[in-house]
Amino acid sequence: MPFLKSVSFPKLSGSAFPYNVPSIKNLDSIEFNSPVTFIIGDNGTGKSTLIETIACWLQLPHMDGNSYSKESFSAARKLAMDLKVEWNIDLPTGFFFRAEDFGDYMNSVDRKEVELRRQFDVDDEVDEKILQQMLDNANHQKYQMKRNYGQDLQTFSHGEAYLHILQKQLERKGIFILDEPEAALSPNRQLSLIHLIKNHVKKGNAQYIIASHSPILMAFPNAALYEITEEKFERKQLEDIDHFFITKSFLNNPEIFLDEL
Repeated sequence: MPFLKSVSFPKLSGSAFPYNVPSIKNLDSIEFNSPVTFIIGDNGTGKSTLIETIACWLQLPHMDGNSYSKESFSAARKLAMDLKVEWNIDLPTGFFFRAEDFGDYMNSVDRKEVELRRQFDVDDEVDEKILQQMLDNANHQKYQMKRNYGQDLQTFSHGEAYLHILQKQLERKGIFILDEPEAALSPNRQLSLIHLIKNHVKKGNAQYIIASHSPILMAFPNAALYEITEEKFERKQLEDIDHFFITKSFLNNPEIFLDEL
């Protein structure tokens, strides 16, 4: 049984952004009757705004910690005041993962190392391994990375580091909200993520809410699929989702599509 039963906006306090995005203005309520729920829609329909609002209301930890004070969460903070949440089991723990946070996180570790290299006034003859050890010891962000994820993720490819972070975070009990987790993953790695989530859900201690453009991910067995358009917010079958239909049609006849562009 999913921990979170439903979310809705019983009253809205404005008509400008973020209240006018389709995901908010067209939303009656979302029923979470499956352990895995996908929120699907074109760019600009407000998928991220909606799931950020849920994560903010739950105060789920994310890669920057627990605070939702960043400017990028300003819309979520406003909407969270109107959000109505119903529970099957009161368990607001888990993790919130945004693809953009991953990039910011890795870049912050790199920037800190560049800054420290400039600060360290060492002789050119100092062995690079010794210098690197000095940098690692001084770089608190890299220390935290190794403590949280078991190793230095800078030695991984972008996609491998991304999936490794997800693997470590998705081992716990709770609600996991993912915003476009396919962003850095190849099709094969997306299948690896499906395998990871399937095994987690089998244990009966996890619920997932995922915003995605990926037809591969949204084919997750028995997932609930909600599609957002300018006019509606409704539950659909996989074959009726625009992303799935367009991708399948293109792969079946790419020449026809490309000739029309």
